[in-house]
Amino acid sequence: MNAYTPQVGDLVWDEATRKVGRVMGREGPRYQLRPPGGGREWDANGALRPATASERLSACVAQANARSRGEAP
Repeated sequence: MNAYTPQVGDLVWDEATRKVGRVMGREGPRYQLRPPGGGREWDANGALRPATASERLSACVAQANARSRGEAP
């Protein structure tokens, strides 16, 4: 089996939070992820995999909707 090792800048699916995040860095076993459109980082120490095209699109649409409601920069 070929294990996936995320690199800084990759868009990944965090299985624990069920969210798409961009890899910002890594500390030990934890990855620091941030929403694709920006926002608060979170630590992910569970399973990560590359985000699918559908997951990427959904995350970007959610961010655009939040911006239009004034909830995000």
